[in-house]
Amino acid sequence: MQKRGLKSFLTSLFVCLLSFAILVYSPSPALAVNNPELLPDEVTPVVDLANFIPDRQEESLIQDIESFEQETGWRIRVLTQYDRSPGRAVIKFWGLDDKSILLVADSRGGNLLSFSIGDDVYELLPRTFWIELQSRFGNMYYIRDNGENSSIMDSLGTVKGCLIKGGCGVVPGLPREQWILTLVTSIVGGLVFGFAGTPRKPDQVFAWQWVLIISPLWGILFIAFGIGPVVTRTSDWLPLFRNVMGFALGVLVAYLSPFLNQSSASNPNT
Repeated sequence: MQKRGLKSFLTSLFVCLLSFAILVYSPSPALAVNNPELLPDEVTPVVDLANFIPDRQEESLIQDIESFEQETGWRIRVLTQYDRSPGRAVIKFWGLDDKSILLVADSRGGNLLSFSIGDDVYELLPRTFWIELQSRFGNMYYIRDNGENSSIMDSLGTVKGCLIKGGCGVVPGLPREQWILTLVTSIVGGLVFGFAGTPRKPDQVFAWQWVLIISPLWGILFIAFGIGPVVTRTSDWLPLFRNVMGFALGVLVAYLSPFLNQSSASNPNT
């Protein structure tokens, strides 16, 4: 009976946590209500209820969105909100369909941007693309340095560029913060490689067998996390060169450290 009660309690707890996670991380919270009175009388591709976009920039954005829709058939719509949201009323207002992309900018959450995407769009831009796009341009640090309007414009520019060239698996461009992370993983991968190759026998120069055994670890750090994000996001050779040099430096430091320690131990006067 106690085991059955514990199992029931754990099941209920899991359901509650799952429900809470779905509520917190729901991708389109703005569509949960329905307030059509907040929408303008005339249909426009940009509804700036939060006044994030300056008037001249908004006029230019409207013209750009309309031209893009006529040329490509993809329908982009922008909604900014702060206190109240029109919610599901935007679906009828804009006639959103499988070729539509709705950007919702709401500063009340942890991230400014959220997207509602039509099914046809996912064939060119997968869900991982939208998660990365949201985290890159909608985070509080980007907003602090560039403003809400730049966040909206830059994310839309990235979307349009990817749609024009037939799709993107990842968000193009390599921010400095992301490149630093790839450099760090490259150096760590080099350290692992170097430590694994340190000779363990008197007549051994390099322990290749250990390097091969630990290859999944340094391979993931260097190739998957150090090289992969760079080559998939930019054609610039400089970040790639720096990561390769970082890996090589890590190998040398890890490989030579035991020899330097032995030299210091054999000469106590130094």
